[in-house]
Amino acid sequence: MNHYSILVVDDEKEIRDGIEIYLKNEGMTVIKAKDGIEAIEKLNEHVIHLIILDIMMPRLDGIATTFKIREEKNIPIIILSAKSEDMDKILGLQVGADDYVTKPFNPLELIARVKSQLRRYVTLGTYEGIEKVIHLNGLTLDQSAKEVTVDGEVVKLTPTEYKIVELLMTNAGRVFSINEIYERVWKEPGFNAENTVAVHIRKIREKIEINPKQPKYLKVVWGIGYKIEK
Repeated sequence: MNHYSILVVDDEKEIRDGIEIYLKNEGMTVIKAKDGIEAIEKLNEHVIHLIILDIMMPRLDGIATTFKIREEKNIPIIILSAKSEDMDKILGLQVGADDYVTKPFNPLELIARVKSQLRRYVTLGTYEGIEKVIHLNGLTLDQSAKEVTVDGEVVKLTPTEYKIVELLMTNAGRVFSINEIYERVWKEPGFNAENTVAVHIRKIREKIEINPKQPKYLKVVWGIGYKIEK
């Protein structure tokens, strides 16, 4: 699996900690909250790719939390419910949860459902709310904020420059020809695109490189095209 961040929300510490162990064994980052109010705070502070959410919690329960999250985000939500909470489980699905697991649950089943939801929303591209941050040797791309930073400093890129950087960073190490860059960014056939792409590459280098003539990030592969190093 890729590096995903999972928000685990349950008022029982033992359950939060137990789920955390299994998720970390899969290489995932775990952020924990003890109720719905804390969960929403964590959601605003971190990039989250999936939420595991208990129904019965103090202050703000899982149903109300799901409803509130769905007002703004399309992050996958798996609800945890006891067998006696069948109606709440149905209501949770109706207000926007994507799946449920009944307590007491098999941790391996929960992990399988987490992976299934991540594949559906991320790999298959139906996760409209995906927020992804890519770090490459001091160069950072935040796709949710549409922002590029170098060593923590925000770089002011035009929309077209940003799209070029996004294309190259999300495919780090891969060489793109000038025509490929033009067709992917401008959405037009890449006839006579050399000058247009070259000008944008030069401007990007002037903004992200310490020495544009000896670039650290945006490299040319002579006779082939451009790439950003992994």
